[in-house]
Amino acid sequence: MSLAFHWFLPTYGDSRNLVAGGHGTPMSGDRPATLRYLHQICAAAEDNGFEAVLTPTGLWCEDAWLTTAMLIENTEVLKFLVAFRPGLLSPTLAAQMAGTFQRHSGGRLLLNVVTGGEPHEQRAYGDFLDKESRYARTAEFLHVVRQLWASNEPVNFAGDHIRVEGAQLNNPPDPIPQVFFGGSSAAAGPVAANYSDVYLTWGEPRTAVAEKLDWIRGLAADAGRDLKFGLRIHVITRDTAAQAWAEADRLLAAVDPADVERVQASLARSESEGQRRMLDLHGGNSSRLLVAPNLWAGVGLVRGGAGTALVGSHAEVAERLTEYADLGIDHFILSGYPHLEEAYWFGEGVLPLLERRGVWQHPNRQSHPAPATPFAIASAH
Repeated sequence: MSLAFHWFLPTYGDSRNLVAGGHGTPMSGDRPATLRYLHQICAAAEDNGFEAVLTPTGLWCEDAWLTTAMLIENTEVLKFLVAFRPGLLSPTLAAQMAGTFQRHSGGRLLLNVVTGGEPHEQRAYGDFLDKESRYARTAEFLHVVRQLWASNEPVNFAGDHIRVEGAQLNNPPDPIPQVFFGGSSAAAGPVAANYSDVYLTWGEPRTAVAEKLDWIRGLAADAGRDLKFGLRIHVITRDTAAQAWAEADRLLAAVDPADVERVQASLARSESEGQRRMLDLHGGNSSRLLVAPNLWAGVGLVRGGAGTALVGSHAEVAERLTEYADLGIDHFILSGYPHLEEAYWFGEGVLPLLERRGVWQHPNRQSHPAPATPFAIASAH
């Protein structure tokens, strides 16, 4: 078994502090998300052995399709996990765009389908469907996309939300990109089971993650399918646990209480069940942020979406990741502040430990046990 690790592209900007906002709330970092800076993050991810980088979608960040297309030529093997919303473009166009991306990138596209859980942001894009209808539309969208990818015959489909006639691709994607999909509500489960390749969840305590994975496994089995699973979470990893927690304390101390109030009020409007579960972990209370061993909910005070981080020594973080892997997690999509430096803390500190355990191998070189590094030596004490 080799786990897959992915990094994150902060296309809204980066910072040495927590960047407030996201998921329907304006946000920007004091390191602008220039192409020059994003290229640096991509190079760090590629060098450290991350398989792909996730690029978010929403009003609060740059467009994922255009940004990643501009980054292809300055990378070699790094894949791009492009997030997009089915309600904002036709399934035929999305299927065609995937084919174009695969050809020009040499097969380095992965897709993160985001149904959308913030109604005010959806309306800003011209989408006025309710939550249940959005999931129904996502299912129809992916049904058409997968038909276009799988068949050379014209596709005709008439659903409640999607209708196409004589849809056909001149050049389907090769290989077909994996579809990553997340959602915690009852409406999301069947969509994941029938149309996704990798089901994504955010970083909750292991019991909650295990229950969610069992739920999706059961639905997928009923549909005759076998899915992989991914975890989206932040990391703060250092040579010692004390250093990691000191960094978490520093990040928390720099948070403006006005930002906490602003972001929490905005996220309270969310229709996302996953977002509700993130908010319930801390309840907006900065005194109850340690929600499981090494699992810190401080990020979620000011950031929408993934709101937890694994905090600890390299050895501790490696152990927690292995425990999630034991539940069935295959893919880990990670991030940290700032994303450039934290990619090296994790890549040089944690990944060698996982390689020596035999659960990960660098995708860009021949696999061999990583030599002991100063990071690993310090983590062992």
